[in-house]
Amino acid sequence: MSGGIGSFGAAKHVADQHGTDNMVLLFADTLVEDEDLYRFLGDATAHLGVELVTVRDGRTPFQVFFDEHFLGNSRLAPCTKRLKQIPCRKWLEANCDLGDTVVYVGIDHAEQRRIPGVVKGWAPWRVEFPMADEPHWAKDRMLDECRKLGLVPQRQYALGYAHANCSGVCVRAGREQWLLTLEVFPERYAEAERQEQRSREKFGKDVAILTETVRGEKRPLTLAELRRRYQAGQIKRRRRKPRQLALSDVAA
Repeated sequence: MSGGIGSFGAAKHVADQHGTDNMVLLFADTLVEDEDLYRFLGDATAHLGVELVTVRDGRTPFQVFFDEHFLGNSRLAPCTKRLKQIPCRKWLEANCDLGDTVVYVGIDHAEQRRIPGVVKGWAPWRVEFPMADEPHWAKDRMLDECRKLGLVPQRQYALGYAHANCSGVCVRAGREQWLLTLEVFPERYAEAERQEQRSREKFGKDVAILTETVRGEKRPLTLAELRRRYQAGQIKRRRRKPRQLALSDVAA
């Protein structure tokens, strides 16, 4: 139960199909989630009538990067393994029977390319993806159904984010999401920029969360440089339509 609309959709589907007597909603807290994601988790779990089980490593993503002397990026992000996969697996091993447990993940049809890696990562646990099954559940449809249930979706979808995780500063996100964060959460962008620069100084390497290709050569693109180009008008952000939720509907 990541707090995203996909995980809620999966939980709702499983509850409707099998009931909630043997359901556990397992949330791995990275300690950097948007406050409205925590609000939605409370609303969603109350609607399902299932208590949320929260696991924590106790570190933030950047603390993991400093500990491992590696700056996470769109290709490799050790924070996912350390802050989500390992705590969840430890909880499963301590509390669940391997032969009688199904792990449900909220990946939808548009993200099917991720399924083989997720299955491999959770092995030997059985994993299913109800939102990727037919009829296909796109995020817009899930958000519509969520509102019909009387729930207010996470504000990040209304702001234009494709995902609701990590407060808009997920290192696996691309340039467009970082530019969106620079616009709507400049203080979060500034802190990520500061942490990236701190990593560069600490590791003594020319590393960055983002990359760019110039004349066929891939090289680091720092958040500081991306911000400078944006503020100078050298680049623009592609505008995407918010996902069916007016900002006036977003819970404070």
